[in-house]
Amino acid sequence: MTDVRIQLIDKLVAEVGANGLVDRSLREVATAIGSSHRMLNYHFGSRDGLVRALVERVESSQRDLLQSLAEEIHDPAELVRALWDHLVQPEMRPFIRLFFECVALTGGEGLTDPWIDDARPIAERLGGSTDADILRLGVAVSRGLLIDVLATDDPRPATRSLELFLDLWSASSGELTQ
Repeated sequence: MTDVRIQLIDKLVAEVGANGLVDRSLREVATAIGSSHRMLNYHFGSRDGLVRALVERVESSQRDLLQSLAEEIHDPAELVRALWDHLVQPEMRPFIRLFFECVALTGGEGLTDPWIDDARPIAERLGGSTDADILRLGVAVSRGLLIDVLATDDPRPATRSLELFLDLWSASSGELTQ
């Protein structure tokens, strides 16, 4: 990745975090970061490519946060709670919306496997399940509950549901069964 592209992504993450992306043209976003829509098209190919690059950056940051939290937190359910607490903050909502926009544009291809790959060694270290289906279920539940947070603008009901899921998960020792 070129330095210019990295700098653009950094500026775009800050801009989209502050002002969102939905219903904004590439020209408007480019102007807001002191660039041009041509430069964005050159580096990202299209609006879809820009959205994909932003989501990849934000998701990578969130997985890095998971890794960092896992160094301090040694209980899998507490780790999920700590990440959830970060994700439901109001300043994260534009990125959550952007994630779902990316899913709509790309079909979500390639957005779950990196979470599973990064979660496996953490789960192993914490004595949790490393089964891909179990990890995928955790990612899916979290993402589904994030839709509820976006729809209601209130994280409390979704957080209660996450707690219920974690209780069920913990009761089965991380090995949810059919």
